[in-house]
Amino acid sequence: MIKPVRPFPALLLERDSERVLVVADLHIGWEAALADKGVHVPSQTPKILDKMLQLIKSCKPTSMVFLGDVKHAIMKVAMGEWRDIPDFFETISKEVSKIQVIPGNHDGNLEPLLPKTVEILSSKGAVFWDVGVFHGHAWPTPEVLGCRNLVTAHVHPMVAFRDPMGFRITRQVWVKATCDSAKLAEALLKHMHIKVGTNLTSLLKQSFGVTLKSSSKFLIMPSFNEFLGGQTINKRKLGIKSRSRTFIGPVLRCGSIDIDNAEAYLLDGTFVGNVEQLRSLVKS
Repeated sequence: MIKPVRPFPALLLERDSERVLVVADLHIGWEAALADKGVHVPSQTPKILDKMLQLIKSCKPTSMVFLGDVKHAIMKVAMGEWRDIPDFFETISKEVSKIQVIPGNHDGNLEPLLPKTVEILSSKGAVFWDVGVFHGHAWPTPEVLGCRNLVTAHVHPMVAFRDPMGFRITRQVWVKATCDSAKLAEALLKHMHIKVGTNLTSLLKQSFGVTLKSSSKFLIMPSFNEFLGGQTINKRKLGIKSRSRTFIGPVLRCGSIDIDNAEAYLLDGTFVGNVEQLRSLVKS
């Protein structure tokens, strides 16, 4: 079973007695980037940690997966990250014994900040039963092509609303779409410089032991850090090609995800419409 944990920006994967809690995009240390521009905001990590502990208490997970961008500074380690990230994970480790991190594009030099008990997985993602998870800044591992459910992050998806007076608000959302598995497989193999013949299914089976699904459910997670901005998924663009280039990450840009018909849900589970409908709520 795979389900969002309302009203948190978190996902719970369940099978038998196992409960895997997935969160993404904490961006601990983001305040330092503002300080460099002269805007001084106190560390919000205690608030993020408090929300995380509430989530753990509610879900009682047997393990946790952090789906990329634990830290904010991309390559370096900011001063606040040296303090906040170790304390954050030491506290979480007291509540959940098994913690894994799938690195995102902001997670350079993350390993020295983590307790030795925290396992760092491949940045290409991982497979949990029939769920493939990856951050989204890079191509996933071919093994995810055999999953019925794909979960990514990285985008920090949001929906914008504008009233007739011009007042504009944004809200974090979950994005639920369908994925053309064959098109994604072809794009991934091309990236790997593997020649695709007439029988894609056989190639994947022989090379990676993967049985290709005809289509997969594709879920984009909102960021756990509510103080961040994000990508407005209903921003209006003209032309199919320009729409696909609006999104960041190779999977979203390769044309395998049906974004126009993707459904958007607020954190409390409220369905607000599909992306094509929501584009009418904002100006280009």
